[in-house]
Amino acid sequence: MGHGPAGIVLAGGRSSRMGTPKAALEWHGSTLLGRTLGVLARSVEGPLVVVRAPGQPLPEIPPQVEVVDDPEEGLGPLQGIAAGLAALAARAHIAFVCSTDLPFLHPAFVRRVLRALTPDFDVVLPLARGYPQPLAAAYRVTLAPLIADLVAAGERRLAFLFRHHRCRTFRLDGTALLADPGLAAADPALDSVVNVNSPEDYRTARCHPAPQVTVQRYGALASGDHHGPRTVRAATLSGAAAAVSLALDRHVIAALNGDQISRDGGLPLASGDTIAFISADAGG
Repeated sequence: MGHGPAGIVLAGGRSSRMGTPKAALEWHGSTLLGRTLGVLARSVEGPLVVVRAPGQPLPEIPPQVEVVDDPEEGLGPLQGIAAGLAALAARAHIAFVCSTDLPFLHPAFVRRVLRALTPDFDVVLPLARGYPQPLAAAYRVTLAPLIADLVAAGERRLAFLFRHHRCRTFRLDGTALLADPGLAAADPALDSVVNVNSPEDYRTARCHPAPQVTVQRYGALASGDHHGPRTVRAATLSGAAAAVSLALDRHVIAALNGDQISRDGGLPLASGDTIAFISADAGG
């Protein structure tokens, strides 16, 4: 079996309310799908899977991400979850499953939900901002056959799964979620579950400021006026570099939160992140 939790993103097809696939919508320099995948990559250790409608075009995604087609279009998220979980068989025990339209999803939320999936349960279903959140939840991979059977029997309602006697569901309410100090500090309003269901939702999301992060230049990059930490708004690593007048090229590397080293300008940032920019040149 796998060595850590996996991530599944349901990319969906064309939304009747949006008029276009949500996966390709832009948010602060990334597509919604690209940002969601990047946040999951920061949060899980296992593989990443995107489930799409048959033949649905997708925006650019990392080559290591696996793309799985729904067997049939229009059967809803239950089918997508079944397809995604089945694709992870023998590679992971559990997965965080979410929709693509969560621009404020925070790694601290993903990790909190996954930690709550103990051997006593098959699903951790967050209850946040007044509603159950089945598309920001943790699922045991072994649920795939049960969900596939429900779809084959004509079931389309996600809520039915959580009442099924073969699906042990743990409901994690907002108080329990925010008992985690890291999540409470990073996302006190649980905006992680806010999705984009209409053009108005999308306009509101695009007007929302980028995450607030702390950036510091070190070594040879700290010359002149660039001493000490600065608080900036940036949704990606390249955005954070630009905010302190840096080009993220081969001469610069970044340390995210003191450990993850990256030159990937598209790496998504989340509220509370700290980024150290260091010269990659010898002696820098």
